[in-house]
Amino acid sequence: MMMSCFVPRDSDARLFVVKGNILMIYLNRFVGPANKERLIDCLRGRSVDRVPHFEILIEDTHVERLLGRKAGNTLGVGGNPAKGIKEKGENIRPMHARDYLELCQMIGQDAMAVKASWTPIKVCKSDGTIALLKDRSFKGEADLDRIVWPDETDMEERLQYVREYVSAAKSTGIGVIFNCGSLFQTLCEYVVGMHDCLIMVMEKIDLFKEIMSRSADYFAELTRKAIEAGVDIIYFGDDIAFNTGLFIRPEILKDAWLPYFEHMSEPARQKRIPIMFHSDGKIDEVVEWLIDIGVDSINPMDPSAIDYRVYKKRYGDRITLHGNIDLTWPLATGTPEDVETDVKAHMEVLKQGGRWIASSSHSIVDYIPHENFVAMINAFHKYGLY
Repeated sequence: MMMSCFVPRDSDARLFVVKGNILMIYLNRFVGPANKERLIDCLRGRSVDRVPHFEILIEDTHVERLLGRKAGNTLGVGGNPAKGIKEKGENIRPMHARDYLELCQMIGQDAMAVKASWTPIKVCKSDGTIALLKDRSFKGEADLDRIVWPDETDMEERLQYVREYVSAAKSTGIGVIFNCGSLFQTLCEYVVGMHDCLIMVMEKIDLFKEIMSRSADYFAELTRKAIEAGVDIIYFGDDIAFNTGLFIRPEILKDAWLPYFEHMSEPARQKRIPIMFHSDGKIDEVVEWLIDIGVDSINPMDPSAIDYRVYKKRYGDRITLHGNIDLTWPLATGTPEDVETDVKAHMEVLKQGGRWIASSSHSIVDYIPHENFVAMINAFHKYGLY
């Protein structure tokens, strides 16, 4: 049995075993409460008191061990929208704001996130019912006739939770991040399918662009409404790369994806709201595009494809780097001591000159030993002070 506890403020206790089989996992005291201004300043390249940290997803087991009660994961209660729109991934309500706020205060995370990643493209079925298009059955122009494009009702389903989070976060200092915009990924995973999607972008580019344009229009309006509701940061997530390179040639991706990404992110630029971007894989060519259009950070710096030392030298003074603590090792298969050593090594490079948001290279999934997650948080605070 494992339990997570606060350390008394005058204590410097670390991980230790009590009564043989009960592992008491202590969160060490840290300097500086969770505060969105720290995260925003880091995104803007300004000085901060300590390295901020933010995980887009902390899964159910870790949340329960920290809070001492079941509360879902940091993206959903009763399901995991990060896994997509299949199997309990659609219309999942976010974690209750009160639980998320308590978690942020406990670990010193500066913001909480509301997720609306997937474009809710629907289809009119033969029996007249409307359902999400998630079977990869869109293959050509004829399929446009059965598409039902997302509308205000789809927006409101997410915006109700945005308002809940913004209201709850008032006077706490903790920020609200709106996570949306999986343009390319929605098509690859659910609407068209990866194989046919990559063919479509080569052979039916006008059709591909029409779908992308419709999705970008939806997310641009949703982003605008989320900003009006009071979110502090916009976080776009759209996987466009393998660990060996982009899904498609850079010149094609720049034509078929970048204009639509730029369109949906325009409301954030207009209101000077910080923009974060996530894609797994090797995204070297894309980083320059993102810098040019005013994106403030890139995540997760996938360690299977990216050397954080190289990225710090190449981009570290122009865009905020976010992530890179390897999910496989040390987090999933290492020891707490391995985790601390790895975080320290990252700090020695990425902390210098600012512009690093500490986090895992993906998310805090349930198969990560809980003591390793806590060791990571403790190490962020131990080595992250300026």
